[in-house]
Amino acid sequence: MYVGIDLGTSSVKLILTDKTGHIYRTVVKKYDVFMTKESWSEQNPIDWYRQTLIGLKELIFGLEESVKGISFSGQMHGLTLLDKDGNVIRNAILWNDQRTTKEVDYLNHVYGIDKLIQETGNIALTGLTLPKLLWVKENEPQNFKKIAKVLLPKDYLVYKLTNQFVSDVSDSSGTLYYDVLNRRYSKAILDLVGLDESCFPKVYESYEVIGSLSDETKAYLKLSHDVLVIAGGGDQAVGAIGLGIVNNNDVNISLGTSGVIFVSTDEFRIDHQSHLQSYAHANGKYHIMAVMLSAAGSVEWYNSKIQDSQNYELLFDSIDKIDPSQELYFLPYLMGERAPINDPYAKGVFFGLSMKHDKYDLARSVIEGVTFALKDSFVLFKSLGIDINSIKITGGGAKSKTWCQMISDILNVEVNTISIDEGPAFGAAILAMVGSHEYESVEAACKAIIQTNAKYTPDPNRVEIYQRKYDKFSQLYPAVKGLFR
Repeated sequence: MYVGIDLGTSSVKLILTDKTGHIYRTVVKKYDVFMTKESWSEQNPIDWYRQTLIGLKELIFGLEESVKGISFSGQMHGLTLLDKDGNVIRNAILWNDQRTTKEVDYLNHVYGIDKLIQETGNIALTGLTLPKLLWVKENEPQNFKKIAKVLLPKDYLVYKLTNQFVSDVSDSSGTLYYDVLNRRYSKAILDLVGLDESCFPKVYESYEVIGSLSDETKAYLKLSHDVLVIAGGGDQAVGAIGLGIVNNNDVNISLGTSGVIFVSTDEFRIDHQSHLQSYAHANGKYHIMAVMLSAAGSVEWYNSKIQDSQNYELLFDSIDKIDPSQELYFLPYLMGERAPINDPYAKGVFFGLSMKHDKYDLARSVIEGVTFALKDSFVLFKSLGIDINSIKITGGGAKSKTWCQMISDILNVEVNTISIDEGPAFGAAILAMVGSHEYESVEAACKAIIQTNAKYTPDPNRVEIYQRKYDKFSQLYPAVKGLFR
């Protein structure tokens, strides 16, 4: 048996599978997010560890002796700081925290985008780890002086479960102090921060064994044998493994709180226009990624706070009755935005409202707006010469046939969903299998395990309607962006 653990933003998800991908058990444990100021987002790493340990014991109860390997996926970019005794210094600053606008401006415009790309392959964004480190250095100097270890969220779990101070290439790629192409830390960036490389973990490929569970962890879980621990990776790369996005130009769109377009590539490719992120993949190769901050998050905001409902099936059923040619638009920038506009000040906007519109019209415009925003980045990928004819969809939004068909029509590509959609936790389980030598490679494992479930093809009439609407949508942000500051 193999365990996949996904440390998400609102909960940790643990699954237990066999080598065929059959899922025996799933456990989810929640924890709090602390938003003490506008645009701030933090969590207590100790909550991650406690809930994971409780969930792991529940997951393998009665099957302890069958567990061979464990691997991880985790929310990316989160800054987790430990002192010399291994104690948490402060709450972790999360991927969706927007406090670092000053640091990002310095990195991009004073230190310089060209130097950042040369050193890391990417530019500064408010969510990345390096700007957070600089923020702590400037605003919490006493905490900065205590730093002995800098970890990403899932690596803190690994540290607590194994006593190993390690990370992996895919998660490290999102820090902005890791040289993605050469798979090493950037000395120039670490010198800029003012921390020695000893403060940062040893980096492995995502499918490599980094050790085994500590004696303390084994005792708590009632394990009498060594269980291999495989490095794992950032949630986007590991989630792509769980979908079989491992070959050149394979594409996945993840419709979670954030919206991610993920393209697997054999070679390292840089977007010199600085809209896309170029990272190491969890299969030993590379990927390019575009992230919007509020995808399904925008839909959840509208359904829960505006319609005061938790019934998403009813929401999507209701929008099927709305004429897609209606001239109502929504900019889904509820938490600022990353790709492709890189504007932390951007806000959500409804445009085109009239007396004839009701809550269902608004609902459709929200879902269309999210999909149009995804298309903004999709167009960038194609401009890099990446040939995209079909994509896979995952995340909560993939459960809606209405949204899957809308994506097919707006992007004008074939859309597929898969039979097993357990997200990054499933990808982590596949990495555990590969690290335990159940399969010879990540690609071999994905080929054996992952099957397509449903297919959606573009409707030519709606493709034409949506293209006209997208042309107008594309003009909205440039027209209003000067009003956000």
